[in-house]
Amino acid sequence: MAKIHGPLSDDARTTTGEALQGAVVDLIDLSLLAKQAHWNVVGRTFRSVHLQLDELVDAARDHTDTLAERAVAVGVNPDGRSGKVAADTKIPQPDPGYLQDDKVIALITDALRGVVERFRERIAATEEADPVSQDLLIAASEDLEQQHWMFEAMR
Repeated sequence: MAKIHGPLSDDARTTTGEALQGAVVDLIDLSLLAKQAHWNVVGRTFRSVHLQLDELVDAARDHTDTLAERAVAVGVNPDGRSGKVAADTKIPQPDPGYLQDDKVIALITDALRGVVERFRERIAATEEADPVSQDLLIAASEDLEQQHWMFEAMR
């Protein structure tokens, strides 16, 4: 079986792999959370929240693919299986059923705050280990911080 080794030393690969795996888990669960809220949001600001959630899902999914493919390029196998994401997520989960728009805004704002904090930790961790992966994490963080701002402004 072929194995991808990538350009990094073993230590750099480990550090980078952990950062990328954590990012993949965060982004997959963030996209699932946003889709769940998208389907179930109700309230006076339904339409704007509904549409903003789709923008968040699109951004999270795009960055998930980019970061997972970067992991493979450096010789690390990303794990986006549902069981792995469920076991490793740090994102709070909503109750089932309809979700009031103000509660969705608060839930997503808080989830994004946590994801952004973890992304900033990953950016710092990859500064020396792999500046290319760090650059991709920075790009994702930029979009996540913009989404955080937009949801926070709706409060």
